[in-house]
Amino acid sequence: MPEFYPLILALFVAVATGFMGSFALMRRMTLAGDTMSHIALPGLGVALLWNINPVIGAATALAIGAVLIWKIEESADLPTETTIGVIFSAAIAIGALVTPSEDIIEALFGGGGAISLTTLIIYIALSLAVMLFVLQFRNQLVLTLFNTDLARTTGVKISRLNLLYYLMFALTLILGLRFLGTLLVGALVIVPAAAAKQLTETLSNFLIVSAAVSMVSVALGYFLAYIYDFQVGPTVISIAAGFFLLSLLKKHR
Repeated sequence: MPEFYPLILALFVAVATGFMGSFALMRRMTLAGDTMSHIALPGLGVALLWNINPVIGAATALAIGAVLIWKIEESADLPTETTIGVIFSAAIAIGALVTPSEDIIEALFGGGGAISLTTLIIYIALSLAVMLFVLQFRNQLVLTLFNTDLARTTGVKISRLNLLYYLMFALTLILGLRFLGTLLVGALVIVPAAAAKQLTETLSNFLIVSAAVSMVSVALGYFLAYIYDFQVGPTVISIAAGFFLLSLLKKHR
């Protein structure tokens, strides 16, 4: 049974990324989301250098990144896209410098390996927290996207909600780092949601299909990686990209 723990963990994470990715797409934060996943790399590198749990280093870096991007978004004086691009480049450069060469591939593309029951339970609990956040605040998140004035008049604290969203987005990335790495974890948030957007018309269906595409991509990715000895992360994202291409054909028809 323990040999199935990584797959079970990945499936729960897949649902969380599917839910979170739906709103990431609606918020047009594809670039910001990809940047945030790369911000984890310097944290991973420093943690490995200091013999600290890499998850702690990545979580610290992502929390800082979430607050930083939130502050950029709150400031009307800063060009968001330019600043995010600078953060992206700096994160990759610093991460590559401080990450030990023998660990760089796993940090970038993820890896398998056994996990304990305690780790599995913690990750499942955190994945459920992400799902519950999206379900609990989905109406407020949608309202802030389409009419901020109406959202304010109905009592929505927009700035606080945005910060909470970015922090939960960062948590979602942390959950996926184990098997996808810093280069690919952002793709599992965005690509299944992009496919689901082509196939659905309502928010509820959008969330369900996004989570389903993410889960199927993970399940097939693990299966093919096991059969053909592929790396899990690239296999999962390749399958998700395939679903996106198929969704484009469906939409066109």
